[in-house]
Amino acid sequence: MANTSQAGKRARQAVLSRARNMSQRSSMRTSIKTFLKSLETKDTEKAEQSYRSAVSQIDRAVRKGLEHRNKAARLKSRLNSRLKTVAG
Repeated sequence: MANTSQAGKRARQAVLSRARNMSQRSSMRTSIKTFLKSLETKDTEKAEQSYRSAVSQIDRAVRKGLEHRNKAARLKSRLNSRLKTVAG
């Protein structure tokens, strides 16, 4: 229980921002899983399209502070190398 009105407002805002962050992080993970599933089917066109979507979601998460930029770069690099092995 918050002792001040300021602390109460911050607690209310934290609930909303946590829900927003969870949703955005979930959509990022879903786009990554969609890309990985398209790799399993070896559909290169769909894989490239879903790769672009996943990279966009990852970059958006970095801009919003949900993921660290180095983690995002590592993740994008690994996804790209997987794409290259299937496509090439």
